[in-house]
Amino acid sequence: MFTGIVEEIGTVNKIRHGRHSAILEICAETVLTDTKVGDSIAVNGICLTVTALRPGAFTADVMHETLTRSALSGLIHGSHVNLERAMPANGRFGGHMVAGHIDDTGKLIRIQKDDTAVWFTIQAKPQIMRYVVEKGSIAIDGISLTIAKIEKDRFSVSAIPHTVRQTILQERKEGDLVNLETDMVGKYVENLLLPSRKQQTNGAITKDFLTKHGF
Repeated sequence: MFTGIVEEIGTVNKIRHGRHSAILEICAETVLTDTKVGDSIAVNGICLTVTALRPGAFTADVMHETLTRSALSGLIHGSHVNLERAMPANGRFGGHMVAGHIDDTGKLIRIQKDDTAVWFTIQAKPQIMRYVVEKGSIAIDGISLTIAKIEKDRFSVSAIPHTVRQTILQERKEGDLVNLETDMVGKYVENLLLPSRKQQTNGAITKDFLTKHGF
């Protein structure tokens, strides 16, 4: 579990491509503190398992599903990435609940400065937009951000200068693809309210059930 508060920017040092997978070596400092092989690190919002460690770098495998669903396939040697270690049980919950499981990618279609803040507008597919709620949370490349505006096929967030400086948002350009993870709470609620027919026959919670019982 992560919170979407990026700890540092890492640099892709090596990429070894397989037929349907890849192995990344990423140079870092902060996230290597107390990290062991088998621990989880979010790379641009994607939960990856540390498979090897050396001074100043860690290695992680990227599976076919992850490459297909995310923007990691576009990384090259020297690419910068957002890094966050899994949240410790006694840590501060500074962002929102982020699983590190990407729903899809979105396209950054507009970047606009507004005094000290910077607005980022992301175009997304309907399966993403259904979970986008004004003033709700979304993880963009692993960064916990608040949704400020919503249109039919896009949404906008406003980032403070600190967030831009501490993440790869400072390098993003219009036309870039970004990793998106919507708020997991909304997906669980939808699953409970709109169960499959099989679930309905097993006494699942439905809209009719909630209405009948005064909800």
